[in-house]
Amino acid sequence: MKDELNKGNSSTRRLSTRVKRRVPRQAQSSHPRRNNRFLRLWRWCLILLERFERAPAWQWGRLLVVWFVLVGGGLGLGWNLYQLQIVRSPELTKQARQQQMVYMRPYVPRRPIIDRQGNVLATDRLVYTLYAHPKLFKIPKAEMADKLSEILNPSDSEDLLKKFNRSESGIPIVHAMDEEIADKVVALNADGLELIRRYSRFYPQQDLVSDAIGYVDLDHKGQAGLEYSQQKFLERHILTLRLNRSGNGALMPDRVQEGFLDVDDKQLQLTLDLRVQRAARFILKQQIEQFDAKRGTVIVMDARDGALLSIACEPTYDPNQYFDYDLNLFKNWAVTDLYEPGSTFKPINIAIALENGAIQPNSTFQDSGILNIDTWEIKNHDFDTRGARGTLNLHEILQYSSNVGMVKIIRQMSQGNYYKALKRLKLNEITGIDLPGEAAGQLKSEKKFKSSPVEAATTAFGQGFSLTPLKLVQLHAAIANGGRLVSPHVVRGLLDAEGNKIGQPSLKSPSRVFSPETTQAVLNMMESVIEADSGRNARIDSYRIAGKSGTAQKASPAGGYYSHLKISSFVGIFPAENPRYVILAVVDEPKGDNAYGSVVAAPIVKAVMEALISIEGIPPSGDREP
Repeated sequence: MKDELNKGNSSTRRLSTRVKRRVPRQAQSSHPRRNNRFLRLWRWCLILLERFERAPAWQWGRLLVVWFVLVGGGLGLGWNLYQLQIVRSPELTKQARQQQMVYMRPYVPRRPIIDRQGNVLATDRLVYTLYAHPKLFKIPKAEMADKLSEILNPSDSEDLLKKFNRSESGIPIVHAMDEEIADKVVALNADGLELIRRYSRFYPQQDLVSDAIGYVDLDHKGQAGLEYSQQKFLERHILTLRLNRSGNGALMPDRVQEGFLDVDDKQLQLTLDLRVQRAARFILKQQIEQFDAKRGTVIVMDARDGALLSIACEPTYDPNQYFDYDLNLFKNWAVTDLYEPGSTFKPINIAIALENGAIQPNSTFQDSGILNIDTWEIKNHDFDTRGARGTLNLHEILQYSSNVGMVKIIRQMSQGNYYKALKRLKLNEITGIDLPGEAAGQLKSEKKFKSSPVEAATTAFGQGFSLTPLKLVQLHAAIANGGRLVSPHVVRGLLDAEGNKIGQPSLKSPSRVFSPETTQAVLNMMESVIEADSGRNARIDSYRIAGKSGTAQKASPAGGYYSHLKISSFVGIFPAENPRYVILAVVDEPKGDNAYGSVVAAPIVKAVMEALISIEGIPPSGDREP
C-alpha cells in the first residue's frame, strides 16, 4: 500500500511537471528560439527548487541571506544611478565641461605712465631671470663664478661661489636682467644656467618720482602710489580665451576670437613735471642733510585747478629695487601723515576772521607778549628776548608771527562761530587726491572745542589740531585763487598715440570758502612777510612773493609736546601779483639752535620758485601797488 502511494505521489509529481512544462510551449509557440531559452531557464529554476525542497533549514537561511544581499545591492545600485543621472546631473555636467574647457587670460603689459611733458615714468619691458643649477655644471664652480662675474659684476665672484656652494639647484642669481646682458650669458654656452623670460615694470627715473608712482610686485600688482590707486587706468582690458581640451589634454584653439591679442596704445599722463620734481628733490635732500633732519617733503600745486607739479618726500626709494627698502618709505607721508602746522596756519585764521567780519584789514591789536587763558600761559616765541611789542596791525602780526596777536584776533569771534568756520574748511576731511592712503585731519569735537577757551586760543596759532601737508597746501591755494577750495590731483588722464586726451578722472567742483576781497587782503599781508626780515631767505630779486614760515613744537603721542623736537615749514605763493603756484616745504625734526622754518624750509621754497621761473619763463613782477 505504501509502495503504491509512493508510486502515486511520484506519478503525480511527474504529471504536474509535465503540465508545467507544457505551459511555456503553448505560450511561446510563435517564437521557438526565445521559447527554448526560456524553457531551459525554467528547467534550471525547477531543478534548483526541487533541490532546496529537500535541503535542510540552514541552507534556506543562507539562500535568504544571499537573496537579501542581491536585492539590497540592486536597490543600492539603482539609487546610485538615480543620484548620478537625476539628482547630480547638472553638477556633473558642469564639472565635465570645466574639464573639457580651459579659460585663459593672456598676459598684457600695463599702460605706460608719463609726466606732463611726455617723459616716461613707468613702462613694461622684457627682462630675464637667471637661475643657476650647480649640479649640472660641466666646469668647476669657481670657474663658473669667475665667468659670470665678468658679465654681471667683477666684484661678485666670491658671492656667486658662496651661492653655488649653498645649494645644488634653483639658485636665483639675477631677478631682472636686461636682454643685452642675457645675450652675453647665453654666449657662454654653459650648462647649468637657466634664463627665464618675463615682462617687468621698469622705472627709468628711479627714485625721482617714486613717492607718487609707487611700484608693482613680482605678480605685476600695484602695491603703492598710483600703481596701486589707478589700476583701472593702468590695466589694459583683454578678452578671456575659451579653449577646448582634447582627450589627450591638448588645447584646441577652435574658439579663439580674431584679434584677441590686440592691445591699445593708451598712456596715463600725470600733472607732474620732472623738471620741477628734480629741483624740489635736490634742494630738499640738501637741507635734510645739512640740518640732520628725520625727513621732509615738498609740494608744488597749481592753485587754479589743484594740479600737482611736484610732490617729493625724503628719504625715498627706488621702485626698481623696492625689496631693498624699509616698508615705511612706500607711503607718501605728505598725504598719509598728520602734523600740527603751527604759524603757517596763521594766514588761514586771519582769512577766517576777515570773512566773518570779526576784524577789518586795518584792525590793530595790543601785543603784550604773554597772555593767560584760564590756567594756561600763552606767549610769543621771542618773548624772552623781545618782550611786549605793543600795538601791531595785521601785517605786523604775521611778520612777527605773534601768538598773542593771533589769539586776540580769534577771540573777536565766538568759539561756536570759529568752530563752524573751521568745519567749512573741511579740516577733518580728506582732500580726495588720487594717491592712496590719504589721512583726514583731526579736529576736536564741537563740545570739547567749546569746553574751554584755551582750545580756540591754541588753534589760533596752529596747534591743538592736525592735518596733512597736502591739506595745508589746499587751504593756501584758496588764498591764492580767490577763495576756492580746489581738488588736489596728480592724474591728468589717458592719452592715445596721437596725444589726444580720451579719458580723465572726475574732480569735485571747487567750493568757495573765502571772498576774493578777503584773499587779496591776506595775500598783501603774506607779501609783507617776505619783505620783512623773517622772509629774507625766500626773496627773489624783481619778483613779488607771498609767504609765511612756521616752526611748531612736535606733538607727543602721549600728550603734550616734545621740548627738543620741532617741525620747520614754509609756504609760498608765487607770483604774488597773479598767484598761480603754491609751494610748501616741511622738514621734520631738524637739528640745531637755528633750525627755524625761515632758515630750514624757506630756501627750499626759493629754489623751487627759481626753477619755475626758468621752466615756465615767468617774467619779473611789476612794481607793487601801494
